[in-house]
Amino acid sequence: MIQAGMPVIECVPNVSEGRRMEVVNALVDAVRRTPSVRLLDYSSDTAHNRSVLTMAGEATSLKAAVVALFEAALPRIDLRQHTGEHPRLGAVDVVPFVPIADVTMDECVQLAKETAAEVADRFQVPVYLYEEASGNPARKNLEDIRRGEFEGLEAKMSAPGWAPDFGPARPHPTGGATVMGARMPLIAYNINLATNRLDVAKKIAAAIRFSSGGFRYVKAMGIAIEDRGIVQVSINLTNYEKTPMFRVFEAVKQEAARYGVTILESEIVGLVPAAALIGTAEHALQLASFTPNQILENKLRGTS
Repeated sequence: MIQAGMPVIECVPNVSEGRRMEVVNALVDAVRRTPSVRLLDYSSDTAHNRSVLTMAGEATSLKAAVVALFEAALPRIDLRQHTGEHPRLGAVDVVPFVPIADVTMDECVQLAKETAAEVADRFQVPVYLYEEASGNPARKNLEDIRRGEFEGLEAKMSAPGWAPDFGPARPHPTGGATVMGARMPLIAYNINLATNRLDVAKKIAAAIRFSSGGFRYVKAMGIAIEDRGIVQVSINLTNYEKTPMFRVFEAVKQEAARYGVTILESEIVGLVPAAALIGTAEHALQLASFTPNQILENKLRGTS
């Protein structure tokens, strides 16, 4: 149980399994059995073949939970047999630590390094550090580290500059490699389009993501949701204050209209800060002089 006044860190592991629910349940149970860690949320996507777990606690307990997650995942996930729309490098693909309350980013960086060292030593899984935990400018961005995916990992690791930060200089035979680090809160936000034209989703993703000239705090890719016959613009918002959700939604809507396509729906994967939704509501409803003090739940909790 997380007690009032204790330092709180969020950890959001992304695991390369979203179809076999018996495997997902085993991973969730491993986290739930860890003392002093609270599992806040988990979700699975069959098209991505990926699950996202959100847990919170203090550093020592979260480290134990991540180790337990690897212990459960590695015997059950074989990337040689894995397929899905989402890029992946490892069975436990990415493990970010996020400062929430009474904890600094530097402390999250230290936790990422300590956890990476233990995972690499115990399971012989190579680990790359990213975002704030990485001291290598060429290895800050997750997409740069993950480029080539599991299938290209062995060749990548043998190239100059791509030895892992921890662990062996070769992939784990079935578990690949893991990317671990520290970052600010991220919103995983998907926009589904009322079309099956993958070229449209990819063009829209290119228009809005920072790496190809779009919004500074947006990462995006276009993928097919084959079981529904639609396509998706899959988005990570890395700073919702500087690039709010409503601005991204409107940009996607405008870009889609150029191709005669409409938005079917959007979805949030995992948890989202309340401030991100409040800002979106303010914009959509054109609220004047609105403050968090007007939210009933904030008043009841005495948080405004």
